[in-house]
Order: sequence, then C-alpha cells, then structure tokens
Amino acid sequence: MKTKITIALTGLNNTDNPGPGVPVIRGIRESEEFDPRIIGLAYENLEPGIYMDDMVDKTYQVPYPSEGSDVLVNRILGIHKRDPIDVLIPNFDAELYAFMRSEKLLAEAGIKTYLPTLEQFEERHKTNLPDFGKKYDLMVPFSKSITRIDEIEKLKEDFEYPVMVKGKFYDAYLAYNEEQVRMNFNKISAKWGLPVIVQEFIKGTEVNVVALGDGKGNTIGAVPMRKQYITDKGKAWSGITLDDQKLLDLTYKIIQSMKWRGGMELEIVKSNKNELYIIEINPRIPAWVYLAVGAGQNLPEALVKLALGKEVEPYTAYEVGKMFIRYSYDLITNVKEFEKLSTLGEL
Repeated sequence: MKTKITIALTGLNNTDNPGPGVPVIRGIRESEEFDPRIIGLAYENLEPGIYMDDMVDKTYQVPYPSEGSDVLVNRILGIHKRDPIDVLIPNFDAELYAFMRSEKLLAEAGIKTYLPTLEQFEERHKTNLPDFGKKYDLMVPFSKSITRIDEIEKLKEDFEYPVMVKGKFYDAYLAYNEEQVRMNFNKISAKWGLPVIVQEFIKGTEVNVVALGDGKGNTIGAVPMRKQYITDKGKAWSGITLDDQKLLDLTYKIIQSMKWRGGMELEIVKSNKNELYIIEINPRIPAWVYLAVGAGQNLPEALVKLALGKEVEPYTAYEVGKMFIRYSYDLITNVKEFEKLSTLGEL
C-alpha cells in the first residue's frame, strides 16, 4: 500500500517561462511508494498549475519573498496549522534563501525540506563563480559584477564583445556592444536588483544536467541533455538525453566536492575545443526534470524520500535518446475559481 503524504510546492507558472512545479508534481504522482496530496503555493493568481485539477489538490496564495522572508515563512506556517504539510519543495532561486534560513523552524513545526546549505547556495552564486572555479579546479567563463552604469564603459578593458549580461537570479542576454549592455543592465537591475553580472561569452554547444545530491558527496541521480529548440526567453522547448560520460563525471566531481544537498541544474557550454565550461549552477530542480523521469530517473520522488530521511539507492542508468517536447494547451476554468483565489487566497 502506498504511503499517504502531503507535499507543498511552488513553481506553478507553467507558461513559456515555466517553473519546475508541475513537472515535479508529475514525477511525484508517478511514484510507486507515495500516494500524494499536492498543495500548490502560488505567487500569482494566474499560474496555470493552480487550475490543473489532476495535478494540484489545493492551492494557497503566498506573498513574494521580496516582502520579507519572515512574511513568507509565517504564511507557510499558518497554512500548515490548518492543512498539515509533510514535505515542502521550493522551486525558485529567489525564495530559497528564506526557506534555507528557516529550515530548522520549519522542521520543528513538522515540515520537512531538503535544501542546500547557505554556504553551498552562496559559493555557487553567479557573482562568485570565478572563485568557485578556482576552489574546485573547474573551467568557468571570466565574469565581473557591476553595480553602476558608468562601469560599463570600462568593460572593454577586460572583455571582448559579445558578452553575456545576467541577473543575479534569472535572465541572461547576449550583448554585442556597450549600448546593448546598458539596455540589458537597466532591464535586469529593475527586475532583479543589483549586482548585474557580465560574463565572457564562450562559443560552443550548451548542454545541461539535472542532478540530485545526498549531502554526503554522493550523486543520487544525474541526467544530461541538449536543448533541441530554444524559445526567445532562452528556455528549452525540446531536449534530448545524451550519452556523455564527461558531463556525468563533471557532475559527480561537483557534487562530491561540495557535498551538495538537494536538486541542482548545471548549465554548461562545450566549447569548440571540446572543453566544458560551467556557466551557471542553479540550486534547485529545473523545469525540464520530467525528461529525467521519462528516461528512468524519478528525481522528484527521490528528493521526497531524502527529505523524509529514507535511504535512497543511487540511479545508475537512464535511457539515451529520450526526448521531451513542450506544447501549449488551453486550460478552461470558471471565473468563480479565479475570484475565489483572488479574494480568499485559497482554492
């Protein structure tokens, strides 16, 4: 008999810039061990996952992390008093700090999580990537953090164009000149704050790895893929699993060196010289994780097991050549559902 469990998670924005919530739910619902009740935690009342009745059993609206860590965590604790949560899975970079800082408080209330430590979170940050590369003997592009627009003119002393311009949490744009850097600096800083990161552009093929670490240096699972189709937001709309031992070895090295705890996504560029450059390490499960499930590694289920303190056998294989293709779907709902969430904060 399957174990009944209540899991709360964020990331229900299943749009052209999708959050990981819905694919994580799909993986958990395919678990052979758990019979899950899913609580969706929504920041916006038009996040599609809210209205997917076959995915989400109950939805609560929660405040943005920008309103304060304590405000967000207190809302979660308030929900937990009315509707007990066994496991909480945050799926956005911007909210992780609040939950990592409050991990002990949540655990004392009975809410289990499985998150990186604050030290792990900070050292792989985009602003710290050059130091990260030196510490663990990894190839990373040269980068520089800027906080003022007058610093842009001096970039030509350190960079050749084009360069990547990145936000501290999300967004990345290729800039071919100073004017494009200024435009993207203003766009990113207005949305995500400072600093803005300027990064050397590495010519090559972008590949990604979704992985799960047990916090002791062991890799529970890892699946590499190459994007087949990319949207104008730089998101994968199609991808295929790869047979690439070098990518897997690099992933094992990073997880072992850091003793990484929880899900992660490695964004890597394989240069024209066949060198692997780490361009980002995202500290949570990515939105394409269902490809890993389809290829034979149910990482969302394994994450829940780790959060519950269960022993998890590492995955040792996955299907190569497995593809995912996203599609748009018109979800029909009633305006009364929308109004109820907007007025009562729950659905």
